[in-house]
Amino acid sequence: MPFPRELSLSQIRSSAFLFGPRMTGKTTLLASLKTQGYFDLLNPEEELSLRQNPKLFWEQVSSFPKGSLIVVDEIQKVPVLLDYVQMGIDRHNYRFLLSGSSARKLKRGGANLLGGRALSLRLHPLTVQEMGASFHIEKALQFGTLPKIATLVATKQEEEARRFLKSYVTTYIKEEIQAEAITRNVGAFQRFLAVAAQSNAEFIEFANISRECSVPMSTVKEYYSILEDTLLGEFLWPYDRSERKKARPKFYFFDCGVIRAMQNRLTDPPTPLEASSLFETWFVRELIRIRDYHEAEHEFGLWRKGPHEIDVLISGGHGPLLAIECKSGQVKIDPSTVQAFHDEFPKVPLIVASRTDDRSRKLASGVEVHPWDKALDIYRKLA
Repeated sequence: MPFPRELSLSQIRSSAFLFGPRMTGKTTLLASLKTQGYFDLLNPEEELSLRQNPKLFWEQVSSFPKGSLIVVDEIQKVPVLLDYVQMGIDRHNYRFLLSGSSARKLKRGGANLLGGRALSLRLHPLTVQEMGASFHIEKALQFGTLPKIATLVATKQEEEARRFLKSYVTTYIKEEIQAEAITRNVGAFQRFLAVAAQSNAEFIEFANISRECSVPMSTVKEYYSILEDTLLGEFLWPYDRSERKKARPKFYFFDCGVIRAMQNRLTDPPTPLEASSLFETWFVRELIRIRDYHEAEHEFGLWRKGPHEIDVLISGGHGPLLAIECKSGQVKIDPSTVQAFHDEFPKVPLIVASRTDDRSRKLASGVEVHPWDKALDIYRKLA
């Protein structure tokens, strides 16, 4: 089923890179546009033709009228085309939309990133708003919200959804890691991936992961950078710069269904303990999606001071704006944590996003507890 996306490419009036993990719907979104030229580098014949003779690309696009909209899907497969893209922008005022599942090869290969001539946009798994009435929090935690998976779940094809999710990690390793030659030791990376999946939404101890994977700590950090560059996840670092030096961030993968596939847990519904981690992951990622689609200049971090921790601290140009604690089950938040937080940020609201509450309420500590959808609405008003 088609889902209306919050990211509207038809409103973009300049050239842009559109990055996003596989299966987030980049090709579907691009194919919906009226363009003068569409180059599909997922097509092996077209990729080989342009790889062997990149000038052919210029010969074709230069025949289009000035100001034409041109799409190149999976631009990282033939990055040399970006030189001709720049020529098209400068000489003919062409507008290019350039998609890819990874900016890593472009960055590391010294590709022409167009020197500020193109926006950088990100496409994520589906948001609550995009799914509308078909969204159910428990299904989102169990299967994630990749468009293909969401369609299968909505049409009661859950076993087929599991098959697609199981193949996702294999495809990622094959196509993103091996095909792009990101790391020579694929076996070590697979071991790391399994450990990283188990450490999702937890404080990362690089030394511990190094021991479990039997690779140097520097390699573990490089592997995490691969996950970031290929948009499979990102870190949340402590807001406090002195805390950040202790290098204990959290890492959140981009989709709950993919996490469960990596953990080999797709068969059964999440346990209460697993649901807690998945809810925190889903909520943090939903905040990131809202921020990116609204182009809000917000930074997300976590707050930690001694024994006290808050899951998300959202900051703008003038400092912290909102703090959110995620609770999957019974809502408990230590009053001493609330006091410590307000001692440091007396004017910053601290709220709880609850998976189980269906009405807002206020705790004795003064903290407001909101159903998860109301908590998201509070952030949307900031974004």
